[in-house]
Amino acid sequence: MTAEVLILHTGGTIGMVPGPNGLAPAAGLQQRIEQQLGSSLALLPGFDLLELDPLIDSADLTPGHWQQLAALLAEHWDRYRGFIILHGTDTMAYSAAALSFMLGASERNVLFTGSQVPLGLPRSDAVAHLQAALQLAAGPRLRNVGLVFNNRLLNGSRLRKVSSQQFPAFDTPNAAPLAELNIRPQLHSARLLGEETASRHPREAAALDFQPGAVAMLSLHPSMPAALYDAILADNACKAVVLQSFGAGNIPSRDAAFNAFIKRAAARDKVIVNISQCLQGGISPGAYAASAGLQEQGVLNGGDMTPEAAFCKLHWLLAGGRSAAAVRADWSINLSDERTL
Repeated sequence: MTAEVLILHTGGTIGMVPGPNGLAPAAGLQQRIEQQLGSSLALLPGFDLLELDPLIDSADLTPGHWQQLAALLAEHWDRYRGFIILHGTDTMAYSAAALSFMLGASERNVLFTGSQVPLGLPRSDAVAHLQAALQLAAGPRLRNVGLVFNNRLLNGSRLRKVSSQQFPAFDTPNAAPLAELNIRPQLHSARLLGEETASRHPREAAALDFQPGAVAMLSLHPSMPAALYDAILADNACKAVVLQSFGAGNIPSRDAAFNAFIKRAAARDKVIVNISQCLQGGISPGAYAASAGLQEQGVLNGGDMTPEAAFCKLHWLLAGGRSAAAVRADWSINLSDERTL
């Protein structure tokens, strides 16, 4: 049987086994997959499996791991029809967004999946996810980097983890699913990336220089300690900030420390992107007096992007060696349907 799909096992719950201190990543997943999928393997596309060494708990993820994934994809790109990345659910939305920007309208099917319960344990959701991901990965070109989870295919640049305990752990709050994977799967072709979206080979992403600590996340709350602003401003490695503001993009406009932070960040050429803390809706610049003036001070509009997508897009732009001015100029380009225009 010729393998059509390469599975990259990075770690995560799907491949974990119980240990003395709880669930932990474990090698040897291919044997466990074959055991659990059993006779259904004969009806599924053939696959090879490659395990990262060491496997990681996704809570330990860094931007360097995105570059490692891109390098592995580039190495095997021409040998397989599609790729499945098994990943921990905690930071899956970050990695899926990062790969979405790296690959654009991907020439190969690249799908993430994982599970809420490890493969082989009672009531695990892993088998259904693997079966669906294998069929999609070896099928017609999807273009989007996606997530297969709980009978849906979701756009990788729109993901949020919304539950730590329920099987529908992920959603795309401001975008409809790309497919519903029920008894009769329904793929929504009109929701996939179009011909106007550029495709990028993973070798380009593998050559990027992802910089640890280059992007910070700042979630506003009442009575912010000024020391938080000072720490970001003093960190020369930090080139950009995802500002998670209130509601439709509002800020504490009467807070002198915050206003000084925005001005000082601009003076130090740090890029700031404004997004909403709300799960749905995004920001509406200028709708309220409390947000007036941000754009005039150079703060970029994040629309209805998720925090994960905004964070990863900034990392990707900076990894390409762009100056702050170039990042600001390229920010508005919709690279992977990451925001509603």
